[in-house]
Amino acid sequence: MGFEKICNDIKSLKIQGAENVAIAAVKAYYLNPTKQAVKKLISLRPTEPCLRNALKFVELDQRNISHALKHFEEAKEKISEFASRKIENNMVVFTHCHSSTVTKALIEAKKQGKKFEVYNTETRPLFQGRITAAELAKAGIKVTHFVDSAARLALKKSDLFLMGADAITTEGKVINKIGSELFAEIANKLEVPLYICTDSWKFDPKTIFGYEEPIEKRAEKEVWPNAPKNVKINNLAFEKIDPRLISGIISELGIYNPEMFVQEVKKVYAWMLQ
Repeated sequence: MGFEKICNDIKSLKIQGAENVAIAAVKAYYLNPTKQAVKKLISLRPTEPCLRNALKFVELDQRNISHALKHFEEAKEKISEFASRKIENNMVVFTHCHSSTVTKALIEAKKQGKKFEVYNTETRPLFQGRITAAELAKAGIKVTHFVDSAARLALKKSDLFLMGADAITTEGKVINKIGSELFAEIANKLEVPLYICTDSWKFDPKTIFGYEEPIEKRAEKEVWPNAPKNVKINNLAFEKIDPRLISGIISELGIYNPEMFVQEVKKVYAWMLQ
């Protein structure tokens, strides 16, 4: 796959998930290791610090390319191991959108012989939740699929809420697919613990210096291809989750509350702050 093809697949969401996007970007950089290539790759998905951090790491030294790819592979294994311990027999686990890290954790729990079921959302407008449902069903996990507006009903019967992330700010705010904070607020009210399963490279070091994490706004036609004239469509892809709604962030570094997670990332990955 060539450089331009990878760029097009990232932009069009044929490549989905923050880690998958970052891995693809690293491979694209290998094909075209230039400043211009990095600039173009970063422009494709504005709310993706994992992509930016991965490119920064390989720009420091091209020999880091293999190390970056190894990091993502090993991190996902650790996260799935930690997260699977939160899943107990007879639980109902709720999840929103599609996170390869969350699905891996659920499949890991299934491999351990745990019996549980999953409730998940369709995740409009591009229905990424269908990817989650299909992957879980293929793995032999019982899954019930809900329209987004039925999430409250699903959460009423859930014991645990696992979700991925696209970005994490220095204030411990998690940025994830639109609808995430809405469902987090409902889960909090119902006392369903929410754990974010994420690679720590999704921390955005720029937010330390007062920069706001950009929220990607996508094309109106994704929501309504032939909308009537004068109907404005707001297609924000992500939203911020108040850290007070989060029980813990599960990363390759362990399980921490949002504030401690940020401190650990700063300590372990000092190169991000350079």
